[in-house]
Amino acid sequence: MWVEDWAPRAACRAEQPDKLFVRGAEQNKAKTMCTGCPVRTECLAEALDNQIEWGVWGGMTERERRALLRRRPTASWRQLLETARKDATVVREPAGV
Repeated sequence: MWVEDWAPRAACRAEQPDKLFVRGAEQNKAKTMCTGCPVRTECLAEALDNQIEWGVWGGMTERERRALLRRRPTASWRQLLETARKDATVVREPAGV
Protein backbone atom coordinates (compact mmCIF):
# COMPACT_ATOMS: atom_id res chain seq x y z
CA MET A 1 0.00 0.00 0.00
CA TRP A 2 1.31 3.43 -0.95
CA VAL A 3 1.67 5.91 1.91
CA GLU A 4 0.71 9.44 0.86
CA ASP A 5 1.91 11.19 4.02
CA TRP A 6 5.16 9.29 4.27
CA ALA A 7 7.50 11.76 5.99
CA PRO A 8 6.24 11.18 9.57
CA ARG A 9 6.94 7.45 9.13
CA ALA A 10 10.47 7.87 7.74
CA ALA A 11 13.33 6.20 9.60
CA CYS A 12 15.30 9.47 9.40
CA ARG A 13 12.56 11.69 10.86
CA ALA A 14 14.36 12.10 14.19
CA GLU A 15 17.79 12.71 12.62
CA GLN A 16 19.34 16.07 11.85
CA PRO A 17 18.63 16.87 8.17
CA ASP A 18 22.30 17.73 7.67
CA LYS A 19 23.12 14.02 8.02
CA LEU A 20 21.32 13.34 4.73
CA PHE A 21 22.95 16.18 2.81
CA VAL A 22 26.59 15.13 2.84
CA ARG A 23 29.25 14.53 0.20
CA GLY A 24 31.58 11.71 -0.76
CA ALA A 25 31.98 8.65 1.43
CA GLU A 26 29.64 10.16 4.03
CA GLN A 27 26.78 9.49 1.60
CA ASN A 28 27.20 5.75 2.08
CA LYS A 29 26.81 6.22 5.82
CA ALA A 30 23.72 8.36 5.24
CA LYS A 31 22.22 5.68 2.98
CA THR A 32 22.32 3.17 5.84
CA MET A 33 19.59 5.19 7.58
CA CYS A 34 17.29 4.16 4.74
CA THR A 35 17.84 0.44 5.25
CA GLY A 36 14.62 -1.02 6.55
CA CYS A 37 12.74 2.29 6.32
CA PRO A 38 9.02 1.55 5.88
CA VAL A 39 8.56 4.43 3.43
CA ARG A 40 11.80 4.23 1.50
CA THR A 41 10.01 3.73 -1.82
CA GLU A 42 7.73 6.73 -1.31
CA CYS A 43 10.71 8.89 -0.38
CA LEU A 44 12.63 7.82 -3.49
CA ALA A 45 9.62 8.43 -5.75
CA GLU A 46 9.24 11.92 -4.28
CA ALA A 47 12.87 12.76 -5.03
CA LEU A 48 12.77 11.35 -8.56
CA ASP A 49 9.41 12.83 -9.58
CA ASN A 50 10.43 16.24 -8.27
CA GLN A 51 14.01 15.94 -9.50
CA ILE A 52 15.45 16.82 -6.12
CA GLU A 53 19.13 17.41 -6.77
CA TRP A 54 20.72 17.16 -3.32
CA GLY A 55 20.88 14.69 -0.50
CA VAL A 56 20.14 11.05 0.10
CA TRP A 57 16.50 10.17 -0.57
CA GLY A 58 15.07 6.66 -0.49
CA GLY A 59 18.53 5.20 -0.09
CA MET A 60 19.95 6.80 -3.23
CA THR A 61 22.46 9.60 -3.71
CA GLU A 62 21.96 12.44 -6.15
CA ARG A 63 24.34 10.74 -8.60
CA GLU A 64 22.36 7.49 -8.48
CA ARG A 65 19.08 9.34 -8.97
CA ARG A 66 20.48 11.32 -11.92
CA ALA A 67 21.44 8.03 -13.60
CA LEU A 68 17.85 6.78 -13.28
CA LEU A 69 16.45 10.06 -14.55
CA ARG A 70 18.70 9.91 -17.62
CA ARG A 71 17.38 6.43 -18.42
CA ARG A 72 13.73 7.38 -18.03
CA PRO A 73 13.41 11.18 -18.15
CA THR A 74 9.62 11.27 -18.52
CA ALA A 75 8.71 8.41 -16.19
CA SER A 76 6.24 8.69 -13.36
CA TRP A 77 8.49 7.22 -10.71
CA ARG A 78 5.68 6.88 -8.22
CA GLN A 79 3.74 4.77 -10.69
CA LEU A 80 6.77 2.66 -11.62
CA LEU A 81 7.82 2.04 -8.03
CA GLU A 82 4.29 1.42 -6.81
CA THR A 83 3.74 -1.14 -9.58
CA ALA A 84 7.09 -2.80 -8.83
CA ARG A 85 6.17 -3.05 -5.15
CA LYS A 86 2.82 -4.65 -5.97
CA ASP A 87 4.44 -7.10 -8.37
CA ALA A 88 7.05 -8.05 -5.77
CA THR A 89 4.35 -8.63 -3.18
CA VAL A 90 2.39 -10.93 -5.48
CA VAL A 91 5.51 -12.99 -6.22
CA ARG A 92 6.27 -13.43 -2.50
CA GLU A 93 2.80 -14.69 -1.55
CA PRO A 94 2.59 -18.47 -1.24
CA ALA A 95 0.53 -20.34 -3.82
CA GLY A 96 -3.14 -20.70 -3.01
CA VAL A 97 -3.41 -17.50 -1.02
